[in-house]
Amino acid sequence: MPVIAIDGPAASGKGTLARKLAQHLDYAYLDTGALYRAVALEAHRHDDDVIKAARNLKNLNLTDPEIKSESTGGLASKISAIPEVRALLLDFQQDFAKNPPQGRKGAVLDGRDIGTVICPDADVKIFITADVKTRAKRRFLEEFGPEGTDANFKAILDELTQRDARDTTRSTAPLKPAENAHLLDTTNSDIEAVFEQALQLVPDRMTTA
Repeated sequence: MPVIAIDGPAASGKGTLARKLAQHLDYAYLDTGALYRAVALEAHRHDDDVIKAARNLKNLNLTDPEIKSESTGGLASKISAIPEVRALLLDFQQDFAKNPPQGRKGAVLDGRDIGTVICPDADVKIFITADVKTRAKRRFLEEFGPEGTDANFKAILDELTQRDARDTTRSTAPLKPAENAHLLDTTNSDIEAVFEQALQLVPDRMTTA
C-alpha cells in the first residue's frame, strides 16, 4: 500500500501539506500528533495515568477542539517522550498505513517519527521545517489573530523552542529527518508552493494508480 510520510516540528506546515496531498491523491490521512494530544488531554482532564489513556486510544475523541490548543500540544510533547506510550500508539499508526480506512488506495501520515520509526519503508518521505520565529508567528495568528499581544507571541515562541528541544533530544524516536527524506523549508513559502514541490516528489505510479 503506497505511503507518504511527512515529519517536522510544530507549526512547520506539515499537517496542511499532508491534508492537501491526501485529498489530491484520494489517500487516507492521519494526523499522528492528534493521537498524542488526545491521550495527553484525556490524562490531564481525568487525572489518569497516561499509559491507561493510551490503552484507551480507540475510545478517545480525536476531533475535540481542545486538542489543537498550544497547552495540549505542550502536554503531548512531554508524554511523547515516554517509551510505553509510543509503543502503544505504534500499532495503531502502522495498521492505518497498511490498511487505510474507507478503502483508500494509500495513506499520508504526518508526525515527528513517521519516516524514521512508524513507516521506515514509506514510498515518499518529506521533512518539513521552518524558522522557529516564523512558526511561532503562524501559531500566534491561528490562536489570537489581530487580538494577540507581544506577550502572547513570546509565550508561543518560548513553548515552541522548548518543544523543539524536547522532541529533538528525547532518547526514544527523536525528531529528525530520515536519511532518505526530502527536505522542504517553508519559512518563505506559502502552502501552494510547498504543495507543488511535494507533489513533484510523488512518483507517477502513486498519482495514477
